[in-house]
Amino acid sequence: MAKKRNLSEHIKHIGQVPGTLIYTGKKSDKDFHIECFDYTKDRIEESILLNIDDALNYKDTESVTWINIDGLKHTDKIEDIGRLYNIHPLVLEDIVNTSQRPKIDEYEDYLFVVLKMLYYDTNEKLIVEQVSFVLGKNYVLTFQESEGDVFGTIRERLRLCKGRIRGLKSDYLLYALIDAIVDNYFSIIETLGNKIEDLETELFAGNARENINVEVQQLKREILRIRRAIFPLREIINRIEKNENKLIYKRTITYYRDIYDHLIQVSDNIDIYREMIWSLMDMYMTTISNRMNEVMKVLTIIATIFIPLTFIAGIYGMNFEHMPELHYKYSYYILWGLMIILFVAMLFYFKRKKWL
Repeated sequence: MAKKRNLSEHIKHIGQVPGTLIYTGKKSDKDFHIECFDYTKDRIEESILLNIDDALNYKDTESVTWINIDGLKHTDKIEDIGRLYNIHPLVLEDIVNTSQRPKIDEYEDYLFVVLKMLYYDTNEKLIVEQVSFVLGKNYVLTFQESEGDVFGTIRERLRLCKGRIRGLKSDYLLYALIDAIVDNYFSIIETLGNKIEDLETELFAGNARENINVEVQQLKREILRIRRAIFPLREIINRIEKNENKLIYKRTITYYRDIYDHLIQVSDNIDIYREMIWSLMDMYMTTISNRMNEVMKVLTIIATIFIPLTFIAGIYGMNFEHMPELHYKYSYYILWGLMIILFVAMLFYFKRKKWL
């Protein structure tokens, strides 16, 4: 079933004309929503755009504009926004294709960046959501599948004029948005680390549940999804840092370099946790083997104790006519006493050897 689901996202594009907008995500019940922040150092205007054509009013202003679009299933409206801002059809196709690998494309008047936003829901299930950025001279367009993101701190900084975000250009706004996503990666890694440590503690304590191997497999898949989402971002930031693009000012390069350092740290933690998850499976198999060995040890000891008793019972269970002990008055009780003495002596010996 999983293979069919993964293949279907790509099958939708087979035979289609390049630039055809086909939404491949799963959040198809979300409404279309446009949020706009237009600001300078001295003023800010926050609004909800009810008409797509209103976005054109912010295209060639001297102020910096952040337009956040939620609802990628509305491909006709995404296409209208692309027309207003002269965005290439192939870029629009990548925006609504939620299985797109993180990347950066350079065009004459804008930069196009695709990232993955990661977060855990209330059930601690990993959610991977695609976020696309279009950086222009004085604007940044962001495209999300649905409402809800990690940009709350950026909105507050804009409203309260905190930091330098309102005093710099759109390239710094792009940095701030990417930095918010990367900072959230640290909380993802921390949660993942806690899950691994809890399982490791449980395995070390020898209290492994029957379905703990399923949890380990889920963690393996989870960290692979995180790795696929984060690792390509290093290449994106590296290209921004080294390329001399007119939309990225030199004073902002230092901030992008800081993102790159954070990504290296996150990547190192992912590699460490990946190795720990692989070792968890080995630890689980070792725990199962130890349990089996304990069971086999108990059964072996029981068998060893009863071997001499079975031998004695076997001898006196033979139907020979001339067996002198059979005619003794107390033979039955003597035999029981001998068997009990052997039983107790062997138990004492095993205890002394610490086999029990």
